[in-house]
Amino acid sequence: MTADDSFGRLDDDDYPAYTMGRAAEMLGTTQGFLRALGEARLITPLRSAGGHRRYSRYQLRIAARARELVDQGTPVEAACRIVILEDQLEEAQCINAEYRRTASRPKAGT
Repeated sequence: MTADDSFGRLDDDDYPAYTMGRAAEMLGTTQGFLRALGEARLITPLRSAGGHRRYSRYQLRIAARARELVDQGTPVEAACRIVILEDQLEEAQCINAEYRRTASRPKAGT
């Protein structure tokens, strides 16, 4: 791997760059909270060669949204379900927008 390959990962939202301790510190939460999100299948951290959990920036954003809901009094399981549904809704909206763009283009030969 070259230095250029390594630097390219700095912009990769899915690259598992953060240890559990660092992720918990960045989110202002506990490692137990991150484990609970994993048990609820909201996020599935990758594992290092030594078996340690590693989190991506995307996963940290998801965890931060769950923490926001929990801080507002939502139980962890319900917060995870809400975040999953929000994510699915956003994805469906993106698909619909792409469909509308494609459908509005003039067809070749017409």
